[in-house]
Amino acid sequence: MPSNDARILAQAAVPTAAVGAVAAVVSGVVAGGKGAVGAVVATVIVILFMGIGLYVLQRTAKSLPHLFQAMGLMLYAAQILLLFIFVAAFKNTTLFNPRAFAITLVVSTLTWIAAQTRAHMKSKILYVEPDSATSSHGGKPEKPGRSS
Repeated sequence: MPSNDARILAQAAVPTAAVGAVAAVVSGVVAGGKGAVGAVVATVIVILFMGIGLYVLQRTAKSLPHLFQAMGLMLYAAQILLLFIFVAAFKNTTLFNPRAFAITLVVSTLTWIAAQTRAHMKSKILYVEPDSATSSHGGKPEKPGRSS
């Protein structure tokens, strides 16, 4: 993974993990040990889903740039749908507190999206790759003028 992609991943995952840790403490105080377990499970699920999604999106951007926007929209819709499926599947579980799980899942997802958006806005990503021909001759292109 290129350094810019890894930086964006870290800038999204770290705040999400911090919010998950706070949610685990709050859930532990409010709902006991099962609340803390539910919050930790929700945070891990969000970091995994969103991290894998970011990786897939970055790979798509490099290999199929014309599909980037459509892939991004489809990916986020699929991630939200999968998160809703997880909430529905674990609605009546006895392994952890489902309410703490659901609330932490939503809060962690919103934190990830906000942090990823901020990371993209702060990153210096080139829209056009610099041409190697212009940089090797003192900044002047090899063929000035029209190419017809």
